[in-house]
Amino acid sequence: MSGTMSRAARTTGALISALRPRAWTKNLFVPAALIFSRRWEPEAILWTAAATAGFCLLSSSIYLINDIVDREKDRLHPEKRARAIASGALPAGTAAVAAALMSLTVLALSALLARRFLIAAGAYLASHIAYSMGLRRVVILDVLLIAMGFVLRAMAGVAVLQDAGYEMFISPWLLICTFFLAIFLAFSKRRSEVVLLGEGASRHRESLREYSPQLLDEMISIATAASVLGYSIYTVSERTVSMVSGNLYITIPFVAFGVFRYLYLVHEKGQGGSPEKLLLKDFPLFLNILLWLASVLLVLILFPAQ
Repeated sequence: MSGTMSRAARTTGALISALRPRAWTKNLFVPAALIFSRRWEPEAILWTAAATAGFCLLSSSIYLINDIVDREKDRLHPEKRARAIASGALPAGTAAVAAALMSLTVLALSALLARRFLIAAGAYLASHIAYSMGLRRVVILDVLLIAMGFVLRAMAGVAVLQDAGYEMFISPWLLICTFFLAIFLAFSKRRSEVVLLGEGASRHRESLREYSPQLLDEMISIATAASVLGYSIYTVSERTVSMVSGNLYITIPFVAFGVFRYLYLVHEKGQGGSPEKLLLKDFPLFLNILLWLASVLLVLILFPAQ
């Protein structure tokens, strides 16, 4: 009896690890609409929190699917071979059942309560399953699909508030900034993998053989400029000034520091392979994110659009 309970506890622990709760920080793009629209009523916060939780479950189900598909290749990776499925701590069948239950639960509840949110959540799930099943082998498209996942997160935050009855919009410039920031992070991760794995990179992920550090540096530079410029234009655009605040440009230095600090960590410290870990591990970067969020909230409270 005790042996059965011990195995169940180990499997549960392995499943929790495979869900990658640290990576749930990526779903903080969902509340962007709530923050920038200043819809801070308790009902709006509750709907947004539910949507964020839903995307945490969806993203975790995708991680499980990825790890099931990649378990053989992950065993060749110096770090990923310790993952729950690759190491054998979590059976692939158990992971598949958990992924199905989580994703179907979110989709079923969305169909009942939030039809607009269902579209964004369904598009996210479908695109990432397609990514896991083969599109990740297509060079550059693999990164674009990851970036679209972040855009869909932001759009889902708008959709769920529309489902709740709020009149909502999202600036195209904010979506552009989100898109290129995600591309910046994804290409930085690819660069880290190429440098870390060297000649064995293609054995781990087929598309990696098409990338070189030089090519990735070029694309990272473009994404860096586009993300900072996109956010800067968003803060001073006519729509933002008239509907959100005319002083959001004050927050631009925090965005610039965050992007440049991340570049420094990628190039000078050889990091960037796990953005969610890096955001929490590097104190200057983490502190900068908190200061950016605080500055945004202060601007929206003290200098709202009239």
